[in-house]
Amino acid sequence: MKSGSLYLSLLFALSLTLTNCSTRKVQRVNENMVTDLSGRWNETDSRLTAEEITAELMEHAWYSTYASENSGKKPVLIVGMITNKSHEHIAIETFSKDIEKAIINSGRMKLVQAGNMREEIRAERADQQNFASQSTMKKFGLENGADFMLQGTVNSIVDQYSKEKTVYYQVDLELTNIQTNEKVWIGDKKIKKYIGKKL
Repeated sequence: MKSGSLYLSLLFALSLTLTNCSTRKVQRVNENMVTDLSGRWNETDSRLTAEEITAELMEHAWYSTYASENSGKKPVLIVGMITNKSHEHIAIETFSKDIEKAIINSGRMKLVQAGNMREEIRAERADQQNFASQSTMKKFGLENGADFMLQGTVNSIVDQYSKEKTVYYQVDLELTNIQTNEKVWIGDKKIKKYIGKKL
């Protein structure tokens, strides 16, 4: 009798699982389409924030000042640490890459590699000293030194009452002259989302 009940219970659980799987619909959408299913930080927030804040970065007076003082030379930037201080997990590496992409696509600034990827490149250069031919070997001491470092934080504030809430994000970025340690630009982007009751 017990084995019969167990069999029926397992059969019922399996049928529920199959029913749930069969009702779920998945479809591909354009990666630039705005989607906001949960109200949390998402890929749209990351991309739009990176594009808007980078555009603001280039419109500021520091850029024209640098260009005029350096015979129109493009400034060299490095993206440093961007810290997530928000209430939720945010893929900061994705956000950093969105910023790097916006900087490169602007065509008005140069970008140098940072962090672990820079160390991997240096290790390859060191390896070439022993194993590459003299004509193809890349030399030490010829890297482009960055003029400025971009750093920042992502913060959030949640205000909730009953089944309604607002989530407020603020991204703050700062650009610092590496030679003088002078902050030459501070920019921010604010996003506020209202998550209402289910209909």
